[in-house]
Amino acid sequence: MTTTDANSQHALHSVGAKFDSTFTWDYERSRTPLVKLYEKAKASQWNASTDLDWSIDVDPEKVASELGVGTSDRFGVLRDYPNSPIKHFGDKEWLRLGVELQSSLLSQFLHGEQGALLCTARIVETVPWIDAKYYAATQVMDEARHVEVFARYLDEKMTRQFRINDNLKSLLDDILADSRWDITYLGMQIMVEGLALAAFGMMHMITTEPLLKKLLRYVMSDEARHVAFGVLSLQELYKGLSASELRERQEFAFEVAQRLQRRFMQTEVWERMGVDPNEVVRILDDANPPAMQQFQTLLFSKIVPNCKKLGLIDAGDGWLRERFTDIGVIQFEDWVDTGEEYTMLDEVAKDRETATA
Repeated sequence: MTTTDANSQHALHSVGAKFDSTFTWDYERSRTPLVKLYEKAKASQWNASTDLDWSIDVDPEKVASELGVGTSDRFGVLRDYPNSPIKHFGDKEWLRLGVELQSSLLSQFLHGEQGALLCTARIVETVPWIDAKYYAATQVMDEARHVEVFARYLDEKMTRQFRINDNLKSLLDDILADSRWDITYLGMQIMVEGLALAAFGMMHMITTEPLLKKLLRYVMSDEARHVAFGVLSLQELYKGLSASELRERQEFAFEVAQRLQRRFMQTEVWERMGVDPNEVVRILDDANPPAMQQFQTLLFSKIVPNCKKLGLIDAGDGWLRERFTDIGVIQFEDWVDTGEEYTMLDEVAKDRETATA
């Protein structure tokens, strides 16, 4: 069983919010793309207890070594930097760092999934369309399952859970505290879930650990539908917003993107290793290693095309295009958006077709 470094944290955390719970007496199924997505979601449910083989033995050090190529590339600059706080690290410390980084990354996925669970329950209450309420209800089930699988994997297969990253925690708090239902959609469905989908894809591509690989594959098939849900729902709303309202959404999207980038500095790991995280962040900001740039850039591969699909990149005077250009991620604008991608990632359906063939 894992240990958790949340000993000093309270087990419960409340976020104050004031919002309207919205009934709709219009039960007409008029939004065809959402109807199709709802039908797909119902057919693609999976059971974490029976569809994954939890008897598989997992070696955390082997998992870390596989995924540690990225760790070494991203943080290797710290070895040779003048007055580096980890200059004394040897092979043993670097291996431990790799294990802790992977446990931390999976822990942040876990905490983010609980954030998605709360946000989607909020969407069921606040969205005004019956088709969106139906679909959001299926996503609540998906998110509960995701919390379950990441918690179980960390508890049974890895060494510890980590507390929620401060950047992620403050972001989830802000999303939940906002009373506007479309901000919940934009913050969670497009930004947080979009970045998570990219991160899951990178980890899935690298790891050969069979349980983690299948777990990620199943979660990705759900997440692609979730992002598509956000795109399909917000497209309709954003067509009717004023220029000033769209600018608010552009600024919010960019702020979220910047905060999500900082999340992957993984300051909670450096604390656990007895290293000043502020010093690590200072060095990485100064050195700006290419591998870190590439890693952070790829995290936007799902966010940018979805923002374009929503009309946010070029709305008004193109403010968001300029911001995405400044941070070097605008090249993703014409990548496939998740509104078209989710059927390709429906691994549950593929597995069932294989099983019955």
